Amino acid sequence: MLTIAFLALLCASASASEIQARSSSFSGEYGGRGGKPFSHSRNQLDGPITAIRVRVNRYYIVGLQVCYGKVWSKYVGGKLGELKEIFLNPGESVVQVSGKYKNYLRKLVFVTDKFRFLTFGKDRGISFKAVPLYPNTVLRFISGRSSRSIINAIGFHWDVYPSEHENC
Repeated sequence: MLTIAFLALLCASASASEIQARSSSFSGEYGGRGGKPFSHSRNQLDGPITAIRVRVNRYYIVGLQVCYGKVWSKYVGGKLGELKEIFLNPGESVVQVSGKYKNYLRKLVFVTDKFRFLTFGKDRGISFKAVPLYPNTVLRFISGRSSRSIINAIGFHWDVYPSEHENC
């Protein structure tokens, strides 16, 4: 009897991990070579993405910072250029990211489930379009590579919308 209960519990936990594995996906990495790796994987524990700051110059995406719940991630990239900041509305999520790159990241367009297009950068380079692999999933965190002056490459991690958290 104990063996049957153990097997039932084992099957239930295997099914739960299989469901979780089917909701997570990764798009990328888009950009050039070089730079030091960065990841916001721990930041996602602070809540959903609620705001995005991007620094741009005449040619490239220079820097990046994301607010998760009420907590801003560490800033990555360079300090020169114009800083733009966009807040998501409560309950709004990023469901697609497109952009352009060549040797460095040049343009980012975050598309939300409320049909807003949050655009940063210049319209030159090789195009990309990042979308989640599974339905009903959203952008949970960003990773990539950056140097002291620029964002070299970027990747997007998708999963189900997190539990309730407050906005920035």
